[in-house]
Amino acid sequence: MSADGTGSETRTRSEPGTGPRGIVVAIDGPSGSGKSSVSRAVARRLGTAYLDTGAMYRAATWWCLQEGIDLADQGAVAAAVEVMPLVMGIDPAAPSVHVGGTDVGDAIRTTAISTAVSAVATNLAVRAELRRLQRVVIAAESSASAADDASTSFSGGRGIVAEGRDITTVVAPDADVRILLTASEEARLARRSLEVHGAADAAAVDATRDQVLRRDRDDSTVSQFHEAADGVVTVDSSDLDFEQTVQAVLDVVERTTATAAAGGEGTAR
Repeated sequence: MSADGTGSETRTRSEPGTGPRGIVVAIDGPSGSGKSSVSRAVARRLGTAYLDTGAMYRAATWWCLQEGIDLADQGAVAAAVEVMPLVMGIDPAAPSVHVGGTDVGDAIRTTAISTAVSAVATNLAVRAELRRLQRVVIAAESSASAADDASTSFSGGRGIVAEGRDITTVVAPDADVRILLTASEEARLARRSLEVHGAADAAAVDATRDQVLRRDRDDSTVSQFHEAADGVVTVDSSDLDFEQTVQAVLDVVERTTATAAAGGEGTAR
């Protein structure tokens, strides 16, 4: 797997350099909380890379189905993911997902993948492998060596906003800023209905309900994302529009980094 920014690639099978980090912002939250769109906007405004870890699980699901692998065969699924030719585009202005040279950005958002992804996302061996790859991407974008060699990093070492399951607690527990982005069930269902069906009326919400709630229920067996862990800041977007939510997250980033710069311990550290 590699992370492809603006024509350059960060090969995640090899470890990046070490040194002082650029900023790392980790954002978790339940389905429909807006973490993907908000995280992209935050990354653009901060001038960092953006990693959608949920897309990695969707890509793994697509890959296994393309290869004819029974998703119930956990060993076969894990083996397939280990050799999956995945390239994650981490430019927040145009994130992309390619598997074996095929652009699967649209394919992984279909209802078929949404229905099947939990079988892959709850596979512990798959989670371990994708977490490892996520850590390598995060390190590559936030290390001092990335700032010295732009060919190894999209952000030039400025950092990364990474969002998805396990990010704040398992993948990047030492991130500079850790946020749980949440919203009421009603708000989350309405947002996902608009995204999937283009409407948020009662029929559209009902059509989306099982997909959203079942995904959260399945993922909660292997990941905790409904309540903030110690040191993780909660941003509730139930009554906020998109721009207000983005600003609320940026406010947390500013507060936390300012506290750290002043010599204190950041609240989201």
